Formats: sequence, structure tokens, C-alpha cells
Amino acid sequence: MLRDDSRDDVLLLLTDQERYDVTTPTGPPVDTGALDRLCADGVRFTHAYTPISICSSARASLLTGRYPHNHGLLNNVHEQDAIQTDLSTSVPTFGALLRDAGYNNSYVGKWHVGQNATPADFGFDYMGASDAHNGHLEGGLRSYRAEMGIDSDDIELEDTLYNRHGDGEESLIAAKSPIPVEATRSYYIAERTIDRLERAAAEDDPFFHRSDFLGPHHPYVVPEPYASKYDPEDIERWPSYQETFADKPQVQENYLEYRGVDHLTWDEWAEAVSLYFGFVDLIDDQIGRILDAVEEYGLREDLLVVHASDHGDFTGNHRQFNKGPFMYDDTYRIPLMMRGPGVEAGQECDALVSLMDLMPTFLDLAGVPEPDGVDARGLWPLLDDRENGRREAIFAEYHGDEMGLYSQRMVRTQRYKYVFNAPDIDELYDLERDPHELQNLVDHPEYESERDRLRGLLDEWMAETDDPIQKWTSKHLESDAADRRQ
Repeated sequence: MLRDDSRDDVLLLLTDQERYDVTTPTGPPVDTGALDRLCADGVRFTHAYTPISICSSARASLLTGRYPHNHGLLNNVHEQDAIQTDLSTSVPTFGALLRDAGYNNSYVGKWHVGQNATPADFGFDYMGASDAHNGHLEGGLRSYRAEMGIDSDDIELEDTLYNRHGDGEESLIAAKSPIPVEATRSYYIAERTIDRLERAAAEDDPFFHRSDFLGPHHPYVVPEPYASKYDPEDIERWPSYQETFADKPQVQENYLEYRGVDHLTWDEWAEAVSLYFGFVDLIDDQIGRILDAVEEYGLREDLLVVHASDHGDFTGNHRQFNKGPFMYDDTYRIPLMMRGPGVEAGQECDALVSLMDLMPTFLDLAGVPEPDGVDARGLWPLLDDRENGRREAIFAEYHGDEMGLYSQRMVRTQRYKYVFNAPDIDELYDLERDPHELQNLVDHPEYESERDRLRGLLDEWMAETDDPIQKWTSKHLESDAADRRQ
């Protein structure tokens, strides 16, 4: 059918804690045929970063195009020490702005941007499949499984791997699930997405649909055939697994015990990584089903399809689990790819970009003016002219999570990364010579000028974005420089 509104549609496929390298041609041998297809038909951004490696904060930045210190969600909203439990509805989001402009917005899957507010408060019709952090959102997965004769409370996991804390408390890292693929949340989210695409094909107004998969976030609970597809014995040990923590902030070594993984051997990590790979593979197959539905319902020509993740995952890199007060690429570098109108097929763009750049990108596509207060930059100039709109550096921040407050800031150029750690020694990495970030060069005399240059860039960024700790940080860095001159 021909509709009156010629504006393009958008399909955003977001994953949770997906590493950048698992979807790259040079990365681990994970089967990601659907995402490979998406890249072949569009563009892969090879240097995309999250503004913060915390779920709630990163997702709020995606919605608002603002750094966390400007939208207010500094840590995860479900924690007891959450600084703010909900994203304020007074902050403009692309969901609300597109809805006001006439888009039919829908949302399925993980939310995690508030204890009380839901996607409906930010311009989306919510379709369910929520996560444990938002139990008040009726998901429908239980009844869906019940129709298959499966009780969600009576699933006995197999080959479980746990972390173990000093106080005896354990939490699940990975396991094999006995349920069929069709009963997984990933499959269910794809089913609901396909339902939405079928309805969208009959609508006159443009649509924006967002599907948020709850993986490959831990626990890596995976059914067959994915649970056995990647043999742990074939998993190559991460180069950064040799981490010694020499000349690193003390919190990094402390986190081995805090996360309860100080006892894990590489063989145990390899088991977890194999299931993580299986989880990525499972979700990729569901994305493949969604892309097939796009073709089936005749939506491809006018549809921008975007895939990204809120942040990455350690899975044993630097011997760490999950994420935390570490600004390594393992958790800050993310997959980002898109295809559709205005996107030339088969591109790779190595410009430094941010997850939150998607907010103005969506508004630009819809012809919606950008609101005041946006920190992000739209991606379209990079596709029109690969030199246009490039940044010299990308920035990120961290404020702590369930372990309490911990202020970090990062500036990352194509070659170098500098990390400001408020409570401890700073970090500097030469990513050309040390891509696995094992050698901290912050006090190396040969890198003094580069370190000072990056500190200057960081100080300028903090001032420009009204970072609340900028004045204190600036004095700290000036004092440190004075001490070195003596």
C-alpha cells in the first residue's frame, strides 16, 4: 500500500552487554550471520563507544543524547544506593519527540531506565517481555511458555557455574537450559517484534520500533543447540587474562574477590565464554528472523535498521566478570551497525562515535528539530563525507554501581586512552602498541606530553558539558603536574 507520510521508519535492535569483538570479522569465531548480513547491506562503525558501562545510565543516554551527569541516572536504578530511581520525564527523549511528530512508537523487551516509569512514559507503546528489574511491566512470557507446558518457576538448569564470595554468597554466571529455543525470552522478543512489523506494514503513519534483548548479559543461560556449539577447549585464552594489576588502581585487583571470581581457573572461564558465545549466536538467529520478516512484509525500502548494545562484557578479560570501575575497551567499546535509506552498502566507518549519537540521528531522519541540551552528534555527516563530523576524541564516565560511588572519566583517541581515577592512580594506554591495555604508561617519561595533552582534552570536555567534578579535577591535575615538575 502507499501511505501519505513519506518519512522513513526505524527498527532499533538493542542487546544487553554484547562485546564489540564478537560481531567483527577478525574477532572470536562466533556465528553472527544475521549481523554480518546487516553490515554487508549497510555500515559498521568500528570505533563506537558507550558513554558509560552501566545499563540504566547508558540506556538513558541513548534516549536523551546526554551524558549521564546531564540526565541524572548515574548508576543502576534498581540498586539500593541508586542516586536517582527514574529518568525524569522533563528531559527530552527521542521517543517522546518522535511520538509528538506523528510516529507510531512501540517497544518490546528490557527497559531498566526506571523503577516506576515505563516506556509508555517516554513515547512508546510497551509490548512486554520485561526483565526482573521491571517486574511491574507485564511481559506475557509466562503465559507464552505455559501454552507450551513450561512453568517458568520450574526450570532446572544444567552444568551451572557460580561465582563465590567470601561470605559464602553465590550467584549464577552461566548454565545450560533444558527448554526449547522457542521458549526462550530471546525468541519471544523476536516473535513480538515480527507481530509488530506485520501490523506496521498496514499502517499509514511512520513507525519506530525498539526491541531490547536481555542478552548476552549474564547469567549466560543457553539452550541447545547453542549450549554445546562452542567447545570450551577450543576457546582461546584472552590475551588480557595475563593481567597482573601492576601499576593499576587497587580497585581492579580488589574486584576479583568482590565479584567472587578470584577462584576461577581459565578452564572454568572457557566454559562461561562458550555459553556467552552461544548466547550471542542465539540472539543473532532471532535478529535473522526479524530481518526476514522485514523482507516478507515489504518494509525494507523505507526502513532504517540499527543494531547496537548498551555496553560490553568482560567474560574473563583482565580476569574480571561483568563490569565495574574499569574503562577497558572490553566493556566500553560496542557494536554499532545500520542499513537503510541514505546508507551506502558495505561501508566501514572508523570515526569515534557514541551510543548516544543515535538520538540525534533518529531525529534527523524524521526531520524533527534537536532539543536544547543534547551532548551527542548525529551520524549522518559521517556517512555523507567520512571526514565530516569527526571527533578528535570520545569521552565516557563512571560513577560507581552497587559497590558504592567511584568517579572515573575517560578520553579515548584513535591511538591513546587516558583514564582519570579520582581515588587512585590514573591510567594511560597506547592502544597501538598495547591493544589489550596491560601496561599503564601514566608515569612513563616518554608519554608525558601525550598524557598532558589528553588531560587537557578531558578538562575541556568536562567544562563544556558542565561535569560537576570538573573544578575539583582541574585542581587535582594541576597539583599533580606541579609535583612532577619539582
